[in-house]
Amino acid sequence: MKVACITGASAGIGLALAETYAEQGWHLVLGARRIERLQAQEPLLLGKGAASVLSLELDVRHEASVKAWADAAFRRHSSIDVLVNNAGLVLGTDPIESGSLEDWSTILDTNVMGVLRLCRIFLPRFRQQNRGHIVMIGSISGHQVYEGGGPYCASKFSVKALSRTLRLELNGTPIRVSSVDPGMVETEFSQVRFRGDAERAKNVYRGFTPLNARDIAECVWFATSRPAHVNIDDIIVMPTAQASVYKVHRQSELAP
Repeated sequence: MKVACITGASAGIGLALAETYAEQGWHLVLGARRIERLQAQEPLLLGKGAASVLSLELDVRHEASVKAWADAAFRRHSSIDVLVNNAGLVLGTDPIESGSLEDWSTILDTNVMGVLRLCRIFLPRFRQQNRGHIVMIGSISGHQVYEGGGPYCASKFSVKALSRTLRLELNGTPIRVSSVDPGMVETEFSQVRFRGDAERAKNVYRGFTPLNARDIAECVWFATSRPAHVNIDDIIVMPTAQASVYKVHRQSELAP
């Protein structure tokens, strides 16, 4: 029976990932800061077919938390098949000249250092078991930049660089590395960015049909369900209405 470890699994893309792997009968190891919310999802996931669910508190900004989570995963399971680095966030839309150093530190420590912490602790074990698949949840913002998104774009460009570096460093091993890079996905992402302002977050997706969390989960499942000799390096997935990070066709814009 296969095992998937998923970070940031209490909501949004992370929860959709957990549901998708549950439907395939996998064992799940889930991590998030909101442990009560995470644990509340366990009956749902078991009902969808998960072989087992281990939910543990995880803050990717702290080495001790990452180590405790990984150690618990490998105590429960003799081997792990997939690690999905999903935990991530963005705060604010300030320009670089007036942005918050505290916000930037949180963004970079979560989105970049969090990925590094997890990869560093999982990779030696993947080498030892001679298999494994690391999936990064990136962003179109790791390919294109936009005003007010400098630190977030920098974090996602960094994740892209890490993915490509790992492909080189792991060449010659059976360990696979994939990156799934979405455009606009309607989750709690914008609510976090706007610090709980639900109306402002809703306006981000006004006038078009954005991606949803399940769309991204299915891309990840596709990448990780290929035969062992196939590595899906990158998947860029956008809403039909989004042509670039800054160009979105909104129906309301056609109104007189």
